[in-house]
Amino acid sequence: MSIFAAVLASIMGLTLGLLGGGGSILTVPILVYALGVDEKSAIATSLLVVGSTSAMALIAHARSGNVSWKTGLTFGAFGMLGAFLGGMAAKFIPGGALLMLFALLMLVTSVAMLRGKKNGGDEREGEDAPEKDLPIAKIALEGTVVGLVTGLVGAGGGFLVVPALVLLGGLSMKRAIGTSLLVIAMKSFAGFAGFAGHVSIDYALTLGFVGAAVVGTLVGVSLARRIEASKLRKGFAIFVLVMAFFILGKQVDPAMLEAAFSPNTILMIGLAAGATIGSIFTAVILRQQTT
Repeated sequence: MSIFAAVLASIMGLTLGLLGGGGSILTVPILVYALGVDEKSAIATSLLVVGSTSAMALIAHARSGNVSWKTGLTFGAFGMLGAFLGGMAAKFIPGGALLMLFALLMLVTSVAMLRGKKNGGDEREGEDAPEKDLPIAKIALEGTVVGLVTGLVGAGGGFLVVPALVLLGGLSMKRAIGTSLLVIAMKSFAGFAGFAGHVSIDYALTLGFVGAAVVGTLVGVSLARRIEASKLRKGFAIFVLVMAFFILGKQVDPAMLEAAFSPNTILMIGLAAGATIGSIFTAVILRQQTT
């Protein structure tokens, strides 16, 4: 991997360490537009990178007791199912259309980050809610939908997972963040498995990207203690918003639209868009109920 690629991967990791999210939002554009990787290969690579970095970060949270294994494994199991199916379904959707769906998810993420927490502080900051039976039906629906979006576009979906764990799992914000890393790692690896059968992966580039990202993450975690998170989050949200419009602008051309909306692919794109829009409404509902 070139020095240029290593620097970009470190920046992605730095963002992840500073903000606790946003890794996939940067990974796919870096791979596609800066390193010239094919769209579907970039999404598959992003899943492997995000899964690996999340697993590394999970270790630290687990040592601090910030992981609810029962809730995380339950949510993650359904997320893995959705992610694997999404990764397989991506075979039938043009790469340009997948990038457009990715840009849509970026728009949702940026809006969610700009809205932030209006009442100050995190939801349920201290102790977990009293032990209760997990609402399996709701967890199955939310986990599968979020997993499907993850598998299709390569995004970890942390901004959807955390509020779901707070609301459905009764976790404090601290434990929800730690547990979300388990969920993200599980469904990212499952999504990658769904892609692996129909795309080529540059494993040397991927391993180098993961290594540089982990270094950046460690630096970001250290810096996060000294920098006000709200200002960072707002700045990153604006950057994500700009990048979303950039990707949409790059993808909207007559040739791409003709290929993307041909009779052979329109059904799969409709299903993918439906899943993405469904996740948007789910995120809005969950955030309203947790605030």
